[in-house]
Amino acid sequence: MLSNPIVINIIRFVLLVLIQVLIFNQLNFFGYINPLIYVLFFYWYPIRENRAIFILVSFLLGLLIDLFSDTLALHTMVAITLAYARPLIMRFCFGANFDFQGFTFKNSTRVQRITFLFILIIIQHVIYFSFEILSFSHILLILQKILFTSLATFILCILLSSLFATDNE
Repeated sequence: MLSNPIVINIIRFVLLVLIQVLIFNQLNFFGYINPLIYVLFFYWYPIRENRAIFILVSFLLGLLIDLFSDTLALHTMVAITLAYARPLIMRFCFGANFDFQGFTFKNSTRVQRITFLFILIIIQHVIYFSFEILSFSHILLILQKILFTSLATFILCILLSSLFATDNE
């Protein structure tokens, strides 16, 4: 039963929403660092699945986190953007290998996977904090939040992805 990719993705979806809402939204390192670990959903989601379903599920992920976090559709906007841009990011990180039908994460190097995760996190935080603060006069605050929250999110995502790695990635 747990070898079914649909069941695995549903479990990941639910756990990431719960962990984000119940644990990481409550953390406040140094007064402004709240890791956004739900980006792991975009890292773990199967590569060759239906893109329309992926964008719909990403919308639901962002919407649920927004509902529980009271963030006025910021996470929804980020989730849809990441879902839409994911193939482009994968093509950038994995190169020509991504275009082949038999491509899996196992066929890629650790550096390529880390680069993919890092780019997802940077895009997530640039969009989120730019629209959260929405002021050019606070550009240093935006950059500070992007830098430190991205670093915290990246470290936690690397730890979580190492801890919960599966064979089908």
